[in-house]
Amino acid sequence: MAVPCVAVPRERGETARQSLIEADALAEAYEIDVENGTIYIPVDPAAVPEGLHDALTERELPHRNQQTTPADLLDTEPSIERLGDIVILDEDDLDQARKIAQAVMDSDLPCETVLNRASPIEGELRVREWDILAGSETETVHREYGYGYVLDVADVFFSPRLATERRIVTERVQQGEHVFDMFAGVGPFAIPAADRGADVVACDLNERAIAYLEENARRNDVAGRVEARQGDVRDISAEWAGWADRIVMNLPHSADEFLETAVRLAGDDCTIHYYDITDTAAPFTPGETAIEETAAEYTVSFTDQRMVRSYAPGQQNIRIDARLQRDTWLTMIVRNPIRWGHQRLPELWPTHDTGRFPGRSCRPVPARCKTFRLWEPSAHRRPSPSVTTLSGSKHSECLFPLSGKTW
Repeated sequence: MAVPCVAVPRERGETARQSLIEADALAEAYEIDVENGTIYIPVDPAAVPEGLHDALTERELPHRNQQTTPADLLDTEPSIERLGDIVILDEDDLDQARKIAQAVMDSDLPCETVLNRASPIEGELRVREWDILAGSETETVHREYGYGYVLDVADVFFSPRLATERRIVTERVQQGEHVFDMFAGVGPFAIPAADRGADVVACDLNERAIAYLEENARRNDVAGRVEARQGDVRDISAEWAGWADRIVMNLPHSADEFLETAVRLAGDDCTIHYYDITDTAAPFTPGETAIEETAAEYTVSFTDQRMVRSYAPGQQNIRIDARLQRDTWLTMIVRNPIRWGHQRLPELWPTHDTGRFPGRSCRPVPARCKTFRLWEPSAHRRPSPSVTTLSGSKHSECLFPLSGKTW
C-alpha cells in the first residue's frame, strides 16, 4: 500500500531521520527504502517538521518485521536512552529499574549492558556513578551521523541527546578554519569539524577523555587535523592566543568562567558557540551581557540563539553564537594619489601591521598593480585615514583599517 514518507537525497538521510525521530514522526511499522540515490522514510504526515514538508510523498513500502520491544513485555513504554550497545535508565525506584532492565534484555533490542543513573554529573571531570543492572561492560562504540566514538560512560561525559545540536554547529565549519574546542570530551564536536577540513585543537581536563579523543580521531581518519591537549584550557591558552576562527564552549554550568580565555584564543574574526543553563524567563540575556563585557575590544554581534533542550523545570540548556570582529590597522607607504574604494596602486610597501602581528616590522616589498578594497568592518563605510606627507617626498604614509583577510 502507498505510505506517506519523506524523500530526501541519501546523503541527507540520517539528518532527516534524526529530525523525524525528535518530532516523533517516524512510522515504524514500515521499512525505510532506498532507490536511485533517494531515501524514503515512512512518516506520520501530521507530525513531520515544517522543514521537511516539501519532501512529503507517497510510496509502496513493505511492513517491518515486528520485533519484541521492552514495551511489549512491560505493557508500558519505559523511558530509556541508547548509547551504542548500552541502554541507560533514569529510575529512582531500583526495583522498577531492575524490571525494565530484564525486559530490555529479554526483548529484541540490541543491548549488552543496562545501566541506571546513580548520581548526578559531578566534579571537574563531569562524570557520574552508575548501577549496573545487566551485563558488565561500560565501554561502548556510539555511532552518530556517520562517525564512531568509543568511550566508557564510567570515565567520561557523553550525551547522545545532543547529537542534533552537534550536527547543527559542525555543519557551519568551513574548510581551512581554525577551530578550538575548549571542553572536547571524546571529540563529538572536534572530529566532525576536522572532517570538514578544519584544523582543530581539542582540550579537556579529563585524561581518559583525551585518550579516547585521540583514538576516535584515528578511527575516523582525521588524526592529522586534530591536536588533543589534556589539561585546564586556561593554562594552555597562551600558546594559541589569537589563533581561533571558531570556538566551542560546551560547559553549560560554568562557561562564563572561561570567557576571558575564549577571548584570548579568538582571532580577528571569530565565532564563539557559547552554551549555558538559564532561566526560561530571559534565557539569552545573561550570556550575551557576559560576552559583550568580556570581549570589549571587539565588535560583538549575535548571529544565532537556540533553545537546545529543557534541562529542568524552569531551566533551559541554550546556545548563543557570538561573532567577535576586531579591526586590523595597516600602515602603508604608497605612491601616487589615493583613490578610495577599488583602487589600483602602481607600488605599495607595507611597513607595519599593528593588528594580526603586533609589533612586527615588515621589510619593504613592492606589490605592483594590485587591486585592493579597503573598508572599516565595524562601521561598514569607507575609512577616513590620516595622511601625512613625508618631507621631501611624493610618498604618503597612511593608516588603513583592514578586515581580517583583506591584506
